[in-house]
Amino acid sequence: MKSVFSALLFALALVSPVSAQTSKPISIEQLAAYNKPDRENVLYSGAKSEGKITWYTSLAGESYKQLAAAFEAKYPGVKVESYRATRQEMSARITAESQAQRYIVDTIETTIPLLKLLKENSMLVPYYFPTQAKFPDNTKEKAAKGLVFWAIDRESHIGLAYNKNSIASNLAPRNYDGLLRPELKDKTAFAGSDTGVTVIGAMLKFKGEEYVKKLKSQNPAIHNVSGRALLDLVISGEVGVSPTIFRNHVEVSLKAGAPIEWIPMDVVPANSGSTGVSAKAPHPHAALLLADFILGAGGQKVLEQYEYGNPTKDYGFKRWYPEQGLSAEQIDKLEEKWRATLRDLPKRSF
Repeated sequence: MKSVFSALLFALALVSPVSAQTSKPISIEQLAAYNKPDRENVLYSGAKSEGKITWYTSLAGESYKQLAAAFEAKYPGVKVESYRATRQEMSARITAESQAQRYIVDTIETTIPLLKLLKENSMLVPYYFPTQAKFPDNTKEKAAKGLVFWAIDRESHIGLAYNKNSIASNLAPRNYDGLLRPELKDKTAFAGSDTGVTVIGAMLKFKGEEYVKKLKSQNPAIHNVSGRALLDLVISGEVGVSPTIFRNHVEVSLKAGAPIEWIPMDVVPANSGSTGVSAKAPHPHAALLLADFILGAGGQKVLEQYEYGNPTKDYGFKRWYPEQGLSAEQIDKLEEKWRATLRDLPKRSF
């Protein structure tokens, strides 16, 4: 895929001028870097003239619809046209559009591996956003002159959940070593999805290969389902313990009275979504206005209503961002290794 993007770089060298609040045309790079007190007014004025924005996002369920609705309510006259897709689907779509030189997407909200690939091929514009000082350095992909290529806008924290009716609280693991307790043999399960792959990656990085070998002796099961579906098995008691469960899913289930508890392990892998802006955005004012909104108080309020973690808040545990500091190629190679280790972990799978 990288070679496909590289072949298109010549088409990205120039960006069409756009109109700011004044009549003088400025480039999208200049508009993205604009950090004066009237930034919101400048962007909104231009966005109303553009009339709409095309937003590609990996957010699921109702969250992205409510986020778009909140933006439209705050900025009347700017319609959000959303395309919801997985990272892989979004990558294929952006590739096809670039090959055809039909630039449709304005703002992109997805996981870091795709954004890394877009950055490496000059397809993202570095930008300023008003709340960026609140965001920790490790949640932003920095560019020159104090700008960013993207910032994490939401997190899903992966930890351990156990069924309190089938596992005694004193046996519930409080760290990865706790999973090696003899009493938990045949009672632990991993999600076979990307969630399980990420957790294996954390175990390899922070505990090492010897730990994973010891874990195999516990005869863990692999359920080829999502983390959410695996939590349902924990709730029913079919699975006693799983270290591949999202905190936000547990929070929702606890409200329904589920007999479970969520525990952060040595580190908590954060499955994150970030916001970037296309270097060829057809609606540059609206593209930047939406990015500012998502990363601002309004967007964060909506995301927290859906139990997403806020990157600016301290939850009392150590978060780990698996993709941090890696190239797209390095991420792919590591994920291949983690996936192979996960496949080799169980004596049984479902």
